[in-house]
Amino acid sequence: MITIHRTNTQNEAFINLVVQLDHELAQRDGGQHEFYDQFNSISDIRYAVMAYRNKEPVGCGALKEFNVDSMELKRMFVLPEARGYGVASKIIKFLERWARALGYKNCVLETGKRQPEAIALYTKNGYKVIPNYGQYKGVENSICFSKSL
Repeated sequence: MITIHRTNTQNEAFINLVVQLDHELAQRDGGQHEFYDQFNSISDIRYAVMAYRNKEPVGCGALKEFNVDSMELKRMFVLPEARGYGVASKIIKFLERWARALGYKNCVLETGKRQPEAIALYTKNGYKVIPNYGQYKGVENSICFSKSL
């Protein structure tokens, strides 16, 4: 059974999963990881969630204000052994409900072109490709998405 709970970025399990996420991204992104790393500090994030399977942490995600109408999905990660069970989609849906409850109308996100699983996940959950925004403009490996809530 998968459960999703609100938390904060000081949660030890959240921090542990983010470390594993960064390790996986460093392997996929190679030399570009430092560029992305500068935009992924958890110190600026106020809204975080943890996914648990049988009370064991298996995934995480977060929201960060993008603008007055939109939240940005950040730090999405599911442990490799927990993938394929719908955990990430449950995290996304939970974060979207939270963003709506906070009064936001949209969610945006950036992922890497070297992450086909993430691209498929976001597409499956109704996200549409948009022009790269902000710091991702002109970044060949980045692909940005948006969804109206």
